[in-house]
Amino acid sequence: MNIGITCYPTVGGSGAVAAELGKKLAGRGHRVHFVSHRLPFRLGEFHENVRFHEVDIVSYSLFEYPPHDLAIAARMAEVARDHALDLFHVHYAIPHAIAGYLAQGILGDKAPRLITTLHGTDITLVGQDRSFFEITRFGIERSNGVTAVSEFLKRMTVDEFQVKNHIEVIPNFIDTRVCCATGAYKDRAAFAPAGEKVLLHISNFRPVKRISDVVRVFERVQRELPAVLLMVGDGPERSSAQALARRLGVEGRVRFLGRHDAVEEIIGVADLFLLPSELESFGLSALEAMACGVPVIGSDAGGLPEVVKSGETGYLLPVGDIEGMAARCLELLKDDARRRRMGEAGQARAAKLFEAEQIVSHYERYYEKVLAA
Repeated sequence: MNIGITCYPTVGGSGAVAAELGKKLAGRGHRVHFVSHRLPFRLGEFHENVRFHEVDIVSYSLFEYPPHDLAIAARMAEVARDHALDLFHVHYAIPHAIAGYLAQGILGDKAPRLITTLHGTDITLVGQDRSFFEITRFGIERSNGVTAVSEFLKRMTVDEFQVKNHIEVIPNFIDTRVCCATGAYKDRAAFAPAGEKVLLHISNFRPVKRISDVVRVFERVQRELPAVLLMVGDGPERSSAQALARRLGVEGRVRFLGRHDAVEEIIGVADLFLLPSELESFGLSALEAMACGVPVIGSDAGGLPEVVKSGETGYLLPVGDIEGMAARCLELLKDDARRRRMGEAGQARAAKLFEAEQIVSHYERYYEKVLAA
């Protein structure tokens, strides 16, 4: 197939999944064309059968803001026409489903089919804003196919938007050959020179991730045993998290490492992974931690219970339960055998339910179904 993919190129689960899906599809012989205003963050190296088409954002004196969405639609139509695309797979309803719909209108009868994948905040945050509600629902209904990354997200979309279009649940995935314990950075002492326990958080540092809770849980843990906290990623809450670490007196034990594409190298040195989010539609970083044999301590919210089996591969507690999360962390950090068993259970669950090959095959079957409809 000739497949177009449009996604946000910034750090986040949707961009990571879109890039990894494109690479996997290309590896199976499909021709994949990425259309975005910047190269997706996990698409840096050359891949056979993958091409990137940059969207030019034009500034004009009459425009207070550049017409980003229209530029995407025009570029999508151009790429679809020039490369005879069979379908466009867009990630996030706003603005990409709308851009895809406009591109179809430009091309008429020769337009590729349009599949929209819902990842989370396009439904739980952006789509809930009254100014975007109707156009979000319109984009979902006008797509030729719609997928969601979790049963939770599917239910929420149907309940909130009352959509009639069928939604196929296709979860996020992990390549267990890449994201595994053996891929860890070899020198753990570079992060924990005195043999301290290592706690880890990875995200785009948005408010929904509750970054301050990560720091507060860690502060309670390090009261009872030597530990360090690694914070991977970047975003609007980084500066407030750094300020909180200073106020709590743990700034010397918290390291902000910025963005990293090869997260498995850092995950593999961790003892526990923290994800106390307000809401997770799936929790890709939690899956990455499980695949590397690291138990997850997180929130019992959204789609995260579909990924983390509480009591088996980690623990999920109510949102904001800092004391409870810290207590669970201490239980596992003081019992290495139990922590290892949970890590092994997480690896087994990741391989059984979320291995890349079976999920990419699911996408292929869905593509064929939509093309045949």
